[in-house]
Amino acid sequence: MGKRASRRLRDALVPAVPFLWLGIFFLVPILIVLKISLSDPVAAQPPYVPVFEWGDWKGFLAALDLENYRVLLEDPLYRDAILSSVYIAITSTLLLLLVGFPIAYAMARAAPRVRPLLVALVILPFWTSFLIRIYAWIGILKADGFLNQILLWLGLVSEPLVLLNTQTAIFIGIVYAYLPFMVLPLYAALERIDPVLLEAAEDLGSPPWKSFFTITIPLAFPGIVAGSLLCFIPAVGEFVIPDLLGGPETLMIGRQLWSEFFSNRDWPLASAVAIVMLIILVGPIVAYRNFEAQRVGQHG
Repeated sequence: MGKRASRRLRDALVPAVPFLWLGIFFLVPILIVLKISLSDPVAAQPPYVPVFEWGDWKGFLAALDLENYRVLLEDPLYRDAILSSVYIAITSTLLLLLVGFPIAYAMARAAPRVRPLLVALVILPFWTSFLIRIYAWIGILKADGFLNQILLWLGLVSEPLVLLNTQTAIFIGIVYAYLPFMVLPLYAALERIDPVLLEAAEDLGSPPWKSFFTITIPLAFPGIVAGSLLCFIPAVGEFVIPDLLGGPETLMIGRQLWSEFFSNRDWPLASAVAIVMLIILVGPIVAYRNFEAQRVGQHG
């Protein structure tokens, strides 16, 4: 009986460990940020009230309010920042898919002995600091930078193009920085496709373009969804790329979050911005989870 009870306790603790980990390092910080977002800013340390005190539950709960969320709804600055962030993230994700799919397809169709080298080349940029790589793009995109010098030398333009401190520079930076996150899931999905399926479709008279859209795309769809989420989610809250390449007029939620925390020291409003951003990101994650559950159920 003792051994059986010990086994049951062990079986119960094993799945409880990851939930405990998520609760401590994910749920608790979110609850703290949520609590701060319902507080009011003050010139103190910490720079918000109410601060929780044991034994004063009623006073603590009574002092919480939704003022910061009302500010986010009424102030066009934050509304525009949220809409701009979502627009830039969606557009960047589509560009990443257009650029990354041909690369992943070529990698999946390469000779097996060459594929590890190609994967290593995709991962190679991670060996260099992210910040240094983005600073390098400043030197490439500025008026007297490498790109304009090449275009002028080739005679493709008569005067330097204005690329730095524009939305185009932000798209270039995001596509460059997040391309491996799109290519690797796509490559993993495309590599699993059996070439016999395409050969059979060709034998049955299907043209290559039709086989691509009726066989390759559906089978690679899990990789498309996974890569899109891996790129869209961090792109929404991106701060470094818009700050360095986009200029001071670029509105993105990540920049507003940094500004409220460190410039204005308005922690409650910044926390409200963080909660709204989290809500925006939960939607795609839940949709992907439901998609995966349905796919596994259909093939299970």
